[in-house]
Amino acid sequence: MTVLTTSPAPQTGKNGRSEVLGSWEYLHYIGVPDLPPRTSPFDPGYDPATLESHLEQSSHLISVLKISMACWQVANEASTRRKVQAARRLNVPTCTGGGPFEVAATFGTLPEFLDLCADIGVTNIEAGEGFTDQELDPGEIIRLAEERDLQVQFEVGKKHGGTFTDDIVGELIDQGRRWLDAGATKIVVEGRESAQNVGLFDMQGRLNTQFAERFVSAYGIDRTIFEAPNKPSQFALLDHFGQAVHLSNVRIEELLRVEIYRRGLHSDAFQRENLRPTGPRSVGGEPA
Repeated sequence: MTVLTTSPAPQTGKNGRSEVLGSWEYLHYIGVPDLPPRTSPFDPGYDPATLESHLEQSSHLISVLKISMACWQVANEASTRRKVQAARRLNVPTCTGGGPFEVAATFGTLPEFLDLCADIGVTNIEAGEGFTDQELDPGEIIRLAEERDLQVQFEVGKKHGGTFTDDIVGELIDQGRRWLDAGATKIVVEGRESAQNVGLFDMQGRLNTQFAERFVSAYGIDRTIFEAPNKPSQFALLDHFGQAVHLSNVRIEELLRVEIYRRGLHSDAFQRENLRPTGPRSVGGEPA
């Protein structure tokens, strides 16, 4: 029997037939690597039962669950708490979207907003200046959040500012560094819900890979999150950066599609050397 470096080969059972591998055992067998969660999907406002079902199915693939923009603030609060509790039960961190933060910052009610987030049970907040102009003190915001056991990720870019220019990228990189130095855990690059004529994406939705590389070079791949709300944006970022890229704003019902692409199991990804599984390998490294 050949011993594989990826996963043991199927064993022969008492009836002379191979034992059936589980789905993850099979993926290891064909050379799909173990990957940490690298996708932060969002709940667009589903009922608790629907979200719970998605979490039961895919919690192991989720880095952080973003709770639906400001929708959670107008929903029945008991339903929102049920969603957050379901995520906690499955060890999935949760994050509020940046919109409610900006509203609170504009009205001078950040302490009250952060109290609400902590009481509901989320573990992260997203700060930003996507549709308002603020004079935020990163250190003070981080201090207020940490007092409530909340982590902060900061979003760079304007929601209505169109596609980034070279100068804007430089300014945003500097802004993101200030927040990381103050204690933010991640920097999120704006992509909205369209990935078209916004941030890294032009009017046709094409990714500017040069600008994307500048953010990764500045912050590192582990601290950079790219908003990728649709299939073209998701696939373009995975094609360029490979399996390690961290994606956000993926609708939770599209999470599995993103993850099969990340692992080279999608028909388009299978053609790409940086995503395609290696296939079974023998001890000597040759195909089994």
